[in-house]
Amino acid sequence: MKNLKIKLAAFVGVALMTFGVNAQIDRSQMPEAGPEPVINLEKPNEFTLKNGITVMVVENNKLPRVSYQLSIDNKPYVEGDKAGVSDLLSAMLGNGTTSISKDDFNDEVDFLGANISFGSSGGFGSGLVKYADRIVELMADATVNPLLTEEEFEKEKDKLIENLKSNAKSTDAVAGRVVGALAYGKGHAYGEFTTEETVNNVTFQDVLDFYKIRFAPNNAYIVVVGDIDVKSVKKQMKKYFSKWEKVDLKELPSPELTSNVSSAEINFVDMPNATQSNISITNNVSLKQSDDDYFAALMANNILGGGGEGYLFKNLREDKGYTYGAYSSLGASRYGVSRFNASAKVRNVVTDSAVVEFLKEIKRIRTEPVDPKNLKDAKAKYVGNFVMRLERPQTIASYALNIKRNNLPEDFYANYLENINKVSIEDVKRVANKYFSVDNARVVIVGKGADVLENLEKVGLPIKYYDKYASATEKPEFNKDLPEGVDVKTVLQNYFTAIGGKEAFSKINSLILTYEASAMGNTILSEEKRLDGKSSQALSMGGNPMMTVVMTNDKVTMNKNPLPENMANDMRILAGLLPELNMLNSDKVKLSGVEPIDGKDAYKVDIAGDVVSLTYYYDLETGLKVKEVQTTSMQGRSQSQETDLKDYQTFEGLKFPGVRSGKQMGQLIEFKLKGVRINEGVTDKDFD
Repeated sequence: MKNLKIKLAAFVGVALMTFGVNAQIDRSQMPEAGPEPVINLEKPNEFTLKNGITVMVVENNKLPRVSYQLSIDNKPYVEGDKAGVSDLLSAMLGNGTTSISKDDFNDEVDFLGANISFGSSGGFGSGLVKYADRIVELMADATVNPLLTEEEFEKEKDKLIENLKSNAKSTDAVAGRVVGALAYGKGHAYGEFTTEETVNNVTFQDVLDFYKIRFAPNNAYIVVVGDIDVKSVKKQMKKYFSKWEKVDLKELPSPELTSNVSSAEINFVDMPNATQSNISITNNVSLKQSDDDYFAALMANNILGGGGEGYLFKNLREDKGYTYGAYSSLGASRYGVSRFNASAKVRNVVTDSAVVEFLKEIKRIRTEPVDPKNLKDAKAKYVGNFVMRLERPQTIASYALNIKRNNLPEDFYANYLENINKVSIEDVKRVANKYFSVDNARVVIVGKGADVLENLEKVGLPIKYYDKYASATEKPEFNKDLPEGVDVKTVLQNYFTAIGGKEAFSKINSLILTYEASAMGNTILSEEKRLDGKSSQALSMGGNPMMTVVMTNDKVTMNKNPLPENMANDMRILAGLLPELNMLNSDKVKLSGVEPIDGKDAYKVDIAGDVVSLTYYYDLETGLKVKEVQTTSMQGRSQSQETDLKDYQTFEGLKFPGVRSGKQMGQLIEFKLKGVRINEGVTDKDFD
């Protein structure tokens, strides 16, 4: 009892003290910031092997783990007409050694609970420290004696070509390729790109030769981080990596900075399938981390487009609602060869307006002094992120490696925050004028010319046209004149004739269409059931139901949940045996023109909606439907789903698409027709 009283008294005393302290706080005032954090970067232990490998060790005993990062410091290399050889080498490395098969190698890595991976300029290994010796041994064996076989080469070559084909209609892929090629030139190490043609030029011997000249210890670094001492690392490195022999490497020239355009211009790439425009405003810059401008340039870029607080984001997303996000980046390299880039993906209808706003914000940071609070907030955010990164031992190691590879002062990171905080309002304006060009910038746009070019021509900048591989071309033709006498009913009647005739369809009471696809190692099944005025689609993956949509004249549900009335109204036109039967009598359906689809002209038919809008394309020559686009617009945002239709198959005199393909989550998924059941197996109960 006595002890209890003592404890209660102590508790009350502490509580009163706490209350007294809290009572002194004026919560109407923002607390004063604490002192700036002091950056004390422990210098890694370092030693060099006889073959030239520099090893850096950062001891960290918090967890019984260790990691090994191999980096080969090669200069950028022009692959030319064999672009893709480095991608193939990357894919082939780390799949066994000359003494361990691919399966045995991967099985042992899994058994150790380790991670070992490689790229064309290095590798990485990590795991529990008790297995460290074996991890290093496997990693070194895969580095020095990689299992590079012609069979694996052919397999990876096929995969790379298939990936290029699947990205053929990706605006992101096209933009990434074209922007670099136009900025630097196709023959520049930073401007060249991989195509199906260049990959087909690569032979197995090319990969072996590329390995010899690009995977050598001469300029290699190994950074070791974890619960391990320098003595143990030295023993490991000498035992396993000293066998890696130096190679007589040819000295390569450093990449050179190419000139910007003499005056600002729009470079347009027509992508008829694009549902959004990909905008990049870019100019080349010469900036190194060792330059006096570096820290001011970092702050200027952060204020302009470094995140949600940036000028670009606040304007184009928060104020205008043109995009999900607008950002900028400013590169720095030891060669002084890099780019400033501001980018966003915007709705077609606002492409021209978005370009105007981009240029306005870039001009703003060049001409208006930044608000002191904005600069202070940008510094605080950057400092906070910098300090958080220091909590990771790998960061210490990467900073040390960066100092060495980029010839930076030893105290570069120790003084990092001090240099950030020295940046003034005048500095921001000065570097913005130096590195963010509006007078010599390329405005590269990948988008649907039919929808955006007419308004883009009013922006006031000259427009040059390029194809998907950055070759100059003529202004694209679109919205060709419709043949005389053709209207939407003509197009629909031609479609009915092409698939077997409207009369043949009049004899059908019900349909069941079954399509099958493979994705992420699973089988996806799509089953459509159709009656007059009713339809449903059920999707399942690996036998597990994913989604069921039911459409009737009275309701539209998804997984038995009713959709919003405005969305349901738009989707009811899809109910029934064929959407086209409903389209014949709808005043929402309009024939918009003629556009090329995969190189062939097609009639474009639009079905307007408040939330869900549809666009169907019908081949001029065959009359068959070749493409469907469904665009959903809500709260100022739009998202489109495209489906290509091809390889029509005939069942009981009627034609149905044998393949329906489109992108889902960035992956091309191809549904193949597995069966058609006519006038059997469908009842009204299927739509309850």
